[in-house]
Amino acid sequence: MIIIEEEIDLLAIGEILVDLISTEPAENLQSACVFRRMQGGSPANLCANLARLGGRSALVAKVGNDAFGRYLVGEMAAGGVQSQFIQQDVIHPTSLVFVARTVGTPDFQPYRGADCQIELADIPFEIFERVRLFHATTWPLSRQPSRDSLLQALRHAHSLGKSISFDPNYSPKVWPDQAEARRILAEAYQYVTITKASIDDAARLFGEGSQPEEYVRRFHDLGPRIVVFTLGNQGSLVSRDGHVLERLPARPLQVVDATGAGDAYWAGFLAAYLDQQPLERCLRFAREVVEIKLMTLGPLPANLPRQEIYGRLDQPAASEGA
Repeated sequence: MIIIEEEIDLLAIGEILVDLISTEPAENLQSACVFRRMQGGSPANLCANLARLGGRSALVAKVGNDAFGRYLVGEMAAGGVQSQFIQQDVIHPTSLVFVARTVGTPDFQPYRGADCQIELADIPFEIFERVRLFHATTWPLSRQPSRDSLLQALRHAHSLGKSISFDPNYSPKVWPDQAEARRILAEAYQYVTITKASIDDAARLFGEGSQPEEYVRRFHDLGPRIVVFTLGNQGSLVSRDGHVLERLPARPLQVVDATGAGDAYWAGFLAAYLDQQPLERCLRFAREVVEIKLMTLGPLPANLPRQEIYGRLDQPAASEGA
């Protein structure tokens, strides 16, 4: 039995993989030539970003018994994430994703292996009592055996009264059967407290052409009380129980690298949420964090000054809406 003495702020279950990101900006993968290896996977990125903000995070995931898998476990441990729940699969290789670096939504192509092989025995149910927030994503739901394992984990966390966050990072490249995806996501969402979706996520899941308010309503209809919705350079909003609490504009800045921006934003929001900040303030904290990411090539810097970022929220917004 695994014994965890301290409380865990966030426990995530899902994909960890190697991102092979183009070294030069490219509109798409066809025009990208040279790639750099990076640790990737939305829940892995979220755990790492929360650790950079001083939080305690742990990841349940699966990698191959190979050099890439050992690299990923080492990256998590070096970044302060509790990595003892990352298992090595002796049959399936570590999953890879090729990504074209861009200032917008990146073009990507996944080559999946061990990431979707999470089994019930890999999940440390005995530590759920010490977890403040449970987090999951769409990827493990897209294939078995990780689908049934994650659904059982969601049910267990819900039965304990835990707050549950969910990232609807749906893509046809990951889950070609959209009807099946909608059905399984509807089942998962009945346990979810808070979700963060982008305009791209919503368009891929529900179809293009709807207004943000309609997309937000559809996410609420699936179950979560709190919906955070990001609109790229148009900013973001937060809604509770169907009522929009705040719309926050994006501020002009020089974007260096947008890869992983959504995970940086979500880590910022959840860090403030775990600090029991008002949802409107969580939205502003998330904007500060994602701006740091957008102006940084590669991942967020280590040891982000959490209290200093909070201090910036109380300063006059000279450029707000400028």
